[in-house]
Amino acid sequence: MHRSDSSDLEHESSRTLQPSILEENQDLIMSSDNDTVHAPPAHLAARFYKSSSYRRKTSAASSRRNSLSSHHSSKSSRSAHGGPQSTHIAQHLRRASIIESRKARLADRAAHAEQVRLRAAMAKAAPRFSTTSEERALAAKNAREKFLAQVAANCAEEVKRAKRVAEDTREKKAAEHLKLKEDMQERLAEAERRRSVLQQNQRRPRTATLPSVEEKKVILRTWRPRNDAEAAKIIQRAWQNRRRRLIVSDFLGLGLTLESIQRTSFEEVGELLNQDQVLDTTAKLLRFYGLQEEGADSIGEKVTVRTFLSAFLVLGHPAQVLTEDGEQEKDLIEKAKGLFLSFDPIITCPSSAPSTQQLESLSEAYTGFQTAFTAWKDRDSSILLGTLLAQFVELDAIWQSVKDDKDGHVAADYKEGVQHNQTLLLVRLKRLAGADRAMKMIREAVRKSRKASAKKKPLGDVRPRATSLPSADAIAPSLTPIEASVSDTAATNPAHRKATPLLPDNRTIMHELAINKEYRIDVKPKTDTRENVIREVSETMRQGLESDFGDMFVVAMAETIREKLLSLVVPGKSLHTLISESLDTTMIANQLKLGAFSYQQFFSFMNSLLPKICAPVRDTDVKALAEDKTDDPIERLARLNYVIDLLSIDHANFSLQMNAPLLIKEATSYEQKCFATTFGNEVLVRTSRWWTQARRKTEEEITRRSLGNGPAPANRITPDKIYMQGLVDLAIGVAELQEEDLPETLELDYIRINRMRTDILRTVVISAILLTAKNLMRRDVRSQWKEQAQRMWDLPLEDAHAYIGVIESRYALPPTTKTQLSGTIERILLDGQNRQLIHPVVKVILQKIRAHVYTRLSASSAEERVKAASSASQTLSSGGLPEFVEQVGALVDELQRVADVDREAHGKWYDGVIEAVGRDEAGGT
Repeated sequence: MHRSDSSDLEHESSRTLQPSILEENQDLIMSSDNDTVHAPPAHLAARFYKSSSYRRKTSAASSRRNSLSSHHSSKSSRSAHGGPQSTHIAQHLRRASIIESRKARLADRAAHAEQVRLRAAMAKAAPRFSTTSEERALAAKNAREKFLAQVAANCAEEVKRAKRVAEDTREKKAAEHLKLKEDMQERLAEAERRRSVLQQNQRRPRTATLPSVEEKKVILRTWRPRNDAEAAKIIQRAWQNRRRRLIVSDFLGLGLTLESIQRTSFEEVGELLNQDQVLDTTAKLLRFYGLQEEGADSIGEKVTVRTFLSAFLVLGHPAQVLTEDGEQEKDLIEKAKGLFLSFDPIITCPSSAPSTQQLESLSEAYTGFQTAFTAWKDRDSSILLGTLLAQFVELDAIWQSVKDDKDGHVAADYKEGVQHNQTLLLVRLKRLAGADRAMKMIREAVRKSRKASAKKKPLGDVRPRATSLPSADAIAPSLTPIEASVSDTAATNPAHRKATPLLPDNRTIMHELAINKEYRIDVKPKTDTRENVIREVSETMRQGLESDFGDMFVVAMAETIREKLLSLVVPGKSLHTLISESLDTTMIANQLKLGAFSYQQFFSFMNSLLPKICAPVRDTDVKALAEDKTDDPIERLARLNYVIDLLSIDHANFSLQMNAPLLIKEATSYEQKCFATTFGNEVLVRTSRWWTQARRKTEEEITRRSLGNGPAPANRITPDKIYMQGLVDLAIGVAELQEEDLPETLELDYIRINRMRTDILRTVVISAILLTAKNLMRRDVRSQWKEQAQRMWDLPLEDAHAYIGVIESRYALPPTTKTQLSGTIERILLDGQNRQLIHPVVKVILQKIRAHVYTRLSASSAEERVKAASSASQTLSSGGLPEFVEQVGALVDELQRVADVDREAHGKWYDGVIEAVGRDEAGGT
């Protein structure tokens, strides 16, 4: 109410006083001396001017009215409006605005406090969920508690072990102290006894001090033992001293000192230590000092003597004896040094008997060296046993591959060499592992090898039900490719040209049979490709049906299925007649034209027909096809066509199984006929270029090998060596082989050679990784890590962490070793991804594989082949490939078969190439 009255008053005064204000302003402008102030009326002044008794007292510091700005504004307002009326109105309005702003701020604060209270209440009432950080903290706490518990358990075990060791040491020291005390008492008693004897002998007679007229003869008394036991001890001690001097003198006469061993060559030292005189003298020395039992047998005595003499070799020629520089080798060297430090003081002074403490120190040092030497020998012998077993198994595999050849007399040539080398290996195995253990290990290794290389029989019965035993004349039609039977329909339908059958052509089948007598057509590598092709054909048929040209596709597919089924049954039988009449293409075309063709009846007929034709092993596939009720007929046709192709493969494999011996006999003539038909009298450009490169490389290799050695029969260049050099260059590589680099004579082996190159790439990559890991961990490079190699074989070349994980799963890697190995693995895998060898370790391994394969393939006689095969395991193991001895051996065997088949079939073409290359070289020179 007060605020409204003030507003009315302000408006009213502004209306009534406006003329006077203008006049006053004009007067002020005209004259500055006019300072008249007009007072408001009495009733208004009573409302705005209150007495000082009712005025609220405020602090000067907190009141805005007492501030300088308030005084300034008051003066300015009074000077502007010219009276207290306007001044009090402005103050009232200002106070009202201040009160309103304070009320607004208090309201905002109350609202904010209410919001904070509501949020706190909601947060308190909301259910509490554990966050990820809390879970991690809890997991870290549990892991820390588990680790602390494990550390406490380990520490308790260590404390217990330390207490036990301290107790044993305390007891040992007490026993030694007691023994020393007894020895000291015995020595003191012996000294006392000798002192008494000496005093008795040197006592002068009582008459010696009396004057005598004539000199009396003094009788010297000799010491005599008091009893027979004491006399026996004296005699035995003297005999032992003399025997010790003789034994030590004989040993020193051999000249076996560490300085002399180091000055002598390793071979001469080995011959010296194997002499009977050295062995007998050392055995006497060891028996005298208690290092060898008296009743030991001859074998145990020889082992002890050779172990003792091995200390001379370990310290004199460590580089020749120890192939590694690991912790075990370092420990062996330290134990050998300790043995010599205990042995030298004893033999240096043969006249004085060694003390009991010296003998005990020698015994402990020899025991420590014997333990370390046995551990090192066991590890080295285990690696050597594995290498010898691999050589024995390799010889057995060679014999198994040639023993059935009676006509070519190959078995007779190999038999003597294989038996001789196996006998030598058997002797070494028995010497290392003992007769019984060696024979057991040989039987297990040979059985495992024969089982792995045995012919894998298919699971289930693979003989088709509607197929009789085919004859040799009937095998050719059964192997005719499917595209020949559908040539007419394929000509009208280009889509069927894409439906390449799973069966290879006859030339490929005959070639594979000549290389592998157990060859069978495999469907697995082509299953995915076949399904993709069927999917494309189905899509093409679906598009044809939608464009009103589907009848042609249906008739063509029916004709294809009819020809395939007729090739699986015997002509003239009931099934052959049923298929011919039921799948008549003319009848199917008329039904399609009249709209009477039923897919359901067609598939029902097939579901009832296929179980009568297929082999029992395909019953599952046929049943799955019959149970498929897909509404799309095109998809069902595609699946039906694929199952029929599987039946065709079974029929072809059964025919191969029955007629393989007859086909193999005709393989060479058949390949010659096909090759002559394909190339005729054309110049084999790629073969000539390949032969020229192989000849040049063979000449360079033989020239490099014969430098300084003069001419030798083994360095003579022959066509066989040139051919094997070219074949090795084709197969042993890492880059993908291009078709223009492959000779025409080997075009059927294009897929095989590229597969070999892929296997070689993985072999060298994995071998380089394992070899680097062994060197960094100071392990023997000949040790076999077959499990790690097998796991790495299936890993991609892009995942370096997976390779590190395989090694860490078996061996603990220090941080520095892991970092260094990770960098090496990344560089090696990068070379593998690019199929380019840049890392030096990979280059060296590939070169060793190429040299080994060439050495085995270029062996001209059976004796050389057996010798190369028997040393293959040792060569590859020392070269960093102990895990891939079997794979390299299988590669050599396959290349040998390829070479034999190729040269037998294309011999006359090779003769022409050799003659043409010789003429070109003669003309160029």
